[in-house]
Amino acid sequence: MAEKLLKSNIFLNRMRRIVKSEQLVLSILAMIVGALAGGGTILFRDGLLLVQSLFFGTGEEALHRHLSEIPVWQLILAPAVGGLIVGIFIYKFLPEKRPHGVADVIDAASFHDARMSTRCGIKSAIASAVSLGSGSSLGREGPVVHMGASFGAWLARILHLRRSASRTLLGCGVASAVAASFNAPLAGALFAHEVALGHYALTAFAPIVLASVTGTVITRIYYGDEVAFLIPGHEIQSFWEFPAFALLGIIAGVAAVLVVRAIPVVQKTANWTNAPLWLRPAVAGLIVGLIALAFPQIVGVGYGAMNDALNENYSLTFLIGLLLAKGFAVSICMGLGFAGGMFSPALFLGAMLGGAFGMIATSAFPELSSGYSAYTLVGMGAVAAAILGAPISTTLIIFELTGDYALTVAVMVASVLATVVMDQFQGGSFFQWQLKCRGLSTRWGREVNLLRTIKVDEIMKREYETVPLTEGLTTVREKLINAPYSELFVIDDQGKLHGTITLTDLRHAAFDPNLGDEVTAGEVARSKPPVLYRSDNIEKAIKLMEQTGEEHLPVLNSAEERHIIGFVHEKDAMMAYNNALLELQSEERGDAPPKLF
Repeated sequence: MAEKLLKSNIFLNRMRRIVKSEQLVLSILAMIVGALAGGGTILFRDGLLLVQSLFFGTGEEALHRHLSEIPVWQLILAPAVGGLIVGIFIYKFLPEKRPHGVADVIDAASFHDARMSTRCGIKSAIASAVSLGSGSSLGREGPVVHMGASFGAWLARILHLRRSASRTLLGCGVASAVAASFNAPLAGALFAHEVALGHYALTAFAPIVLASVTGTVITRIYYGDEVAFLIPGHEIQSFWEFPAFALLGIIAGVAAVLVVRAIPVVQKTANWTNAPLWLRPAVAGLIVGLIALAFPQIVGVGYGAMNDALNENYSLTFLIGLLLAKGFAVSICMGLGFAGGMFSPALFLGAMLGGAFGMIATSAFPELSSGYSAYTLVGMGAVAAAILGAPISTTLIIFELTGDYALTVAVMVASVLATVVMDQFQGGSFFQWQLKCRGLSTRWGREVNLLRTIKVDEIMKREYETVPLTEGLTTVREKLINAPYSELFVIDDQGKLHGTITLTDLRHAAFDPNLGDEVTAGEVARSKPPVLYRSDNIEKAIKLMEQTGEEHLPVLNSAEERHIIGFVHEKDAMMAYNNALLELQSEERGDAPPKLF
């Protein structure tokens, strides 16, 4: 008994050391990803400003102040030329001939075991830098989130890490990119959980926080302790303002719905005209240039204009004009295929909406108002929360930017209400709409997503028995006795699957002694059986088994060649799903140690 207890203690101590070492390794990998994403964010921002200086003659963040000094033709043509370059680049070099962003990160985390292309991440970042530097009315945070996530996926891939560890490193890249963009490490960490991963597993939280802090430290070393927005001090005058903040949240949700719904209208219009994909961003750039004649603030990322709104530099009519102009420009740029994200546009729209609402509220109840710049900040959080589907993260971004608890509570109220409106009338965030357009949805639940992430070639059996089409019945009987699951696969002279033979298919021929080799395998086989292909997932396998009543299905390499490479049994598919589900539940509860390899 004492010997067994001693061995048990030795085993437990070994396991503790392994767990601690794996946690340490994962933490180190998280900081590496955080450093890569933070460095990538710096390169992206500097590259963007370099492109901007080439197109507009200045590398300043507040681009709109410089645009009044350049010729009109340059203001109009620069975004169009940039759009043409971006359109050709996307058409030639990016998968699916479209820009990639945060929705692709969610897709990878939910449906592809955190597998992403690093080349695609870098190419998308290049396209976005040219797009934004030449004046497209989109955002810079989405592209760096995608690039940071691709760095995490790259490190997980070269180290052959397990699914849960790969997802964690992908989240590390997301967290670092967001934190580096806004100088907000806490918001970056929670955004990775809230939007990219969709859970708050404790085992993933620590590495993601480390990556977020690493990205923030790197950008602070390079840029200094610089914040994205120069925000004046605020103080909530009265709790009677909270109904006004709630109303602003509802209006912000409606505005978010309208912007997202306008994008497919633009896409359908472009499809109706049959305009080439590579030309569409140039058209969008031309439209942006024309709008910029009246509202130069909508050109580029727009942080300078947001700072102006926060410092109460705009009139009510100008705020409303900017709101409408920016909403139209964002819909055009996103709908016609310009590369860029929705972070900055959402903040811009929220700033103008909140500022206009604040001016009206202040004029109606001046003694109760905290000033319309407070409403500007609340509007930024509310619209961003609705469009991005991230009320917690956006609230924390505001808190880390202001350090004002009372104002953060106001942002939280408005953000939650805006998100509810968006959810009820749009069915989810902008990213969820993008996934829905591709036939995907994170709302199906983790169980359905699991079925779609496990491919049949991961679980198929490779021990199977084949017979030629011309094989005689005597040999068929002998092979059938020893075949796995008593099933033979009949192939023709080109190696293509012709059919299957089971005892049921043979019926009386199996035991009729009068029948011999004059009957061939091709004559008794069941031709055109239900089949699966290498790229199919187990969701399709299970559905096909239910529809046909088959317990096992042959797997072919492709629809063209039709060469059999294995077969899937029903119990193997269910076992794989069950094991993956148990692993996912352990990951989300955080009750299992990290397993890297």
